[in-house]
Amino acid sequence: MIQNPLTKEICEIAHYLYSKGLAPGKSGNISVRFQDTVAITPSGVSLGQLNEDEIVLTDMDGQVMAGGDNPSSELQLHLEVYKNKEKTAGIVHTHSSYATGFAMSGQKIERLEGFGEKSKPFLKMVDYKPPGTIELAKLVGEGLKYEDVVILENHGVVATGEDLNEAALLAEFVEETAKTQFVARVLSKIEF
Repeated sequence: MIQNPLTKEICEIAHYLYSKGLAPGKSGNISVRFQDTVAITPSGVSLGQLNEDEIVLTDMDGQVMAGGDNPSSELQLHLEVYKNKEKTAGIVHTHSSYATGFAMSGQKIERLEGFGEKSKPFLKMVDYKPPGTIELAKLVGEGLKYEDVVILENHGVVATGEDLNEAALLAEFVEETAKTQFVARVLSKIEF
């Protein structure tokens, strides 16, 4: 059984994301990088029911080192982000309702205070590629080189941080932003 501060943190964040509705059912995945090791959630497990012994440890090439033998189907996406963004130590991929609704409708989420450069008025949306593919992994890795969060067309959200908590809070903020923009549009027919 793998138990260390990283796997404990992954479980705590996983349960938090699930409780907030950011990763319903068995959707979503999260990872932490420490030096050349990545701890990632397994495929097919609810983040709300995740146990430490289910977390998979891999090297930066995706070779399983410990834990379960079934890492998230988005492992390559996580590895690409880590390779392209040296300071990133935590990644959260969610399928939250409002942000994913924007992603599925092709509508952009306005960049609010806290999302970096105001010269870019909307959060970056990455073109659709099938989940779990190297094509999606490459697009997301490139898309996050200069951003902390991207919206995946027809898919969800990927948020990064210098630690896992930062990435989780950013994913939560994106969902709340999308929810607020949705309500504003419905109530006042505001066009962003």
